[in-house]
Amino acid sequence: MDQPSRSAGTVRPGGRTARVRAAVLEATQNGLVEHGFHGLTMDQVAARAGVGKTTVYRRWGSPAGLVADLMTELANQSSSHTDMGTVEEDLRANALSVQRALADERLGSTLQAVIAAATCDEQAAQALRSFYLRRIEEWAHVVDLAVKRGELPEGTDGREVVRAVSAPLYYRLMVTREPVTREDAEASVSRALAAARAGAFVRP
Repeated sequence: MDQPSRSAGTVRPGGRTARVRAAVLEATQNGLVEHGFHGLTMDQVAARAGVGKTTVYRRWGSPAGLVADLMTELANQSSSHTDMGTVEEDLRANALSVQRALADERLGSTLQAVIAAATCDEQAAQALRSFYLRRIEEWAHVVDLAVKRGELPEGTDGREVVRAVSAPLYYRLMVTREPVTREDAEASVSRALAAARAGAFVRP
């Protein structure tokens, strides 16, 4: 799935409220990268962002609330995919986008921290789920187009194909703790595409 930019601290039009939110989310991301979710505190974020603690507590409520808003912003920053013309090229673009994100020091660390937070905090889990479901839905469209072009069997579930491309890359990152390389991304596409062409993802 397409991935966000490295930093959530992009100031958008909207006056002081937008600037405060951008500063707080950048401080949140910095805190996650440096200390992980369990080391993230509201006071620390307020100090980093240069805003009052009461503002941070009132608007975000908890570290999990900060993480939830951060994931929303990262999702909003993600660029839409471009139809490359063939399902193989589309899925390769998806896989390489994931690989670059996971290999990036800042964004990869952010995603690892949020995934770790999601294992023990329901609000963080909901934010992570919403982020990835949005990306999956967008990329599933290229699989639907491939079905219409006759590249994949009728009834192929695009969401499951996209998950199959990304899952091995996240497994390497979070479980076996191995580097996630371009070669890994290419191999994941080849395997997922072979399975899809064989009908493995056709809805029952």
